[in-house]
Amino acid sequence: MATIDLIVLGMLRKEALSAYDIQKQVEYQNISRWVKISTPSIYKKVIKLEEKGYIKSNAVREGKMAEKAVYSLTSAGEREFEKLMSEIACKPINIFLDFNAVIVNLDSLTPADQKQCLDNIEANIKNLKGDLEENMALKENLPEIPETGKAVLRQQFMLAEAIEGWIAALKEHF
Repeated sequence: MATIDLIVLGMLRKEALSAYDIQKQVEYQNISRWVKISTPSIYKKVIKLEEKGYIKSNAVREGKMAEKAVYSLTSAGEREFEKLMSEIACKPINIFLDFNAVIVNLDSLTPADQKQCLDNIEANIKNLKGDLEENMALKENLPEIPETGKAVLRQQFMLAEAIEGWIAALKEHF
């Protein structure tokens, strides 16, 4: 998937990292909340990117720890990163919200079940919004968090607020 490629290449463009360190950055930056990326996919991706010549690994030993592969970008990887940045930025925007599968089927349920489904979605949006608020408060004044990361958190919060309002309006019809 080009999105995962771009995330991995982008991280390695900034600094050499092990697959474990990439995975930890994905967790720390909450990337998996807004891009479908999992721990196994990161490990598989670094292998594929190395096979394609976009990254190279160097075995590094820290103290008494076992050797680990630390990846860095090659010149081909730099070009691929720039190509993906351009390609993805030019693509039409798609917003996939899994709960829309429930919304389009609400009329197949009883009114009580419709309400329950909408209440569940509403509760999940409130939880997401709360998590985002907490995350933004924690990272707002940390200089090591890039402004672009903070911008994505704000974007996700605004989207959660919009969905929250949309669900409230939709509940009036059901």
